[in-house]
Amino acid sequence: MIRILTFLLIISALFSCSSDSATALIECSELNQKDDRDNYKVIDLRKPEKYNLGHIPNAINIWRIDIIDSEKDYGGMMAKKVVIESLFSKLGIKNGDQITIYDDKGLCDAARLWWILDYYGYSKVKLLNGGFTKWKKENYPVSLDPVILEKAIFTFDNLSVQKTHYADINEVKKAITNPDVVLLDTRELEEYTGDFMKKGAYRSGRIPSSSWCNWSETVDYKNSTQFKDLEKLKKIYASKGITPDKEIIVYCQSGVRSAHTTFVLTQLLNYPNVKNYDGSWIEWSYFKELPIEKGVKTTFTLSKENI
Repeated sequence: MIRILTFLLIISALFSCSSDSATALIECSELNQKDDRDNYKVIDLRKPEKYNLGHIPNAINIWRIDIIDSEKDYGGMMAKKVVIESLFSKLGIKNGDQITIYDDKGLCDAARLWWILDYYGYSKVKLLNGGFTKWKKENYPVSLDPVILEKAIFTFDNLSVQKTHYADINEVKKAITNPDVVLLDTRELEEYTGDFMKKGAYRSGRIPSSSWCNWSETVDYKNSTQFKDLEKLKKIYASKGITPDKEIIVYCQSGVRSAHTTFVLTQLLNYPNVKNYDGSWIEWSYFKELPIEKGVKTTFTLSKENI
C-alpha cells in the first residue's frame, strides 16, 4: 500500500508540472504587454547601483538588506511581518496587487522575496523567467527613471502565515538522524565540503547527513538565462535521489539560494513536502555546540551538468 501511494504521489507531481510553472512564472513578452500598472507591481531586487543604471520601466527597487531581520545577532533571517508591511506600504504596493519580481542572478534573490511573501500568506506573486538579463537580451525597453509611487496600505492577514515551505533550526536538528528527511545543501561545492567559507558564517562545513545540489544547476546560463525545461529539472534532482515522495529541507548560506531551490521544487516541479531552512548555514554555524561535517562523502557524485 505504501509503495502504491508513493508511486501515485510521484506521478501526480510529474503530470502537474506544466500548469504550476505557468502560474509561478511570467515571460518577458507577457510582462511587456501589461498595461494595468495600477494593480500590477514590478519589483527589481538588485542593488540600487545596478537599478540606477537601468531597470524595467515602472519597476520598484528593493534590495536584500530591506527584507532581513536586522535585530538578530547573526545575519540573513527574514524580516518580520511588520517590516515587510511597512516597506511595501511606503513603496506604494497595496493589498491585491499582482507582483512580479526579478533580478539578474538567476532569480535567487527574487525567489527569496517570493518565499518570504509565501510565508506571510501572500500568493499573488510571479518571477520573471530569465530576469533582467533576458529582458535586455530581447531588447525590451529599459528605463533610467526612478519609480516613486504614492504611499499605500499593505497588510498581511493576521491568520495567513503559512509554514508549508518553512523550516526552523529545531526541525533541522531532528532531520539529521531521520532517514525519512533529506537535508539538501544548495551552496557551491567548496562550501559544502568546508574548503571555503563565505563572509557571514562562523564555521566552515555542512550540516551532518546533508546531500548536495548546487542551486544554479537549474538555470540555463549559457543560452536563455531562464529555468531549464521541466524534463531537465526532473533529471537533475532525480539523479541525486531528490524525489517527490521525500520530505526535503533545503538550506544554503542565508536561505537565499535555498529559497530558489524551494521555488523550483514546489512551484515548477510540484514537490509536495519541501521546506526552506531560514537560518541556513549562518545560523547553524553560529551555535558552536551544533555538529558539522567536512570533506566529500564516499558516495558523493558530481552532477554531469555543466553549471
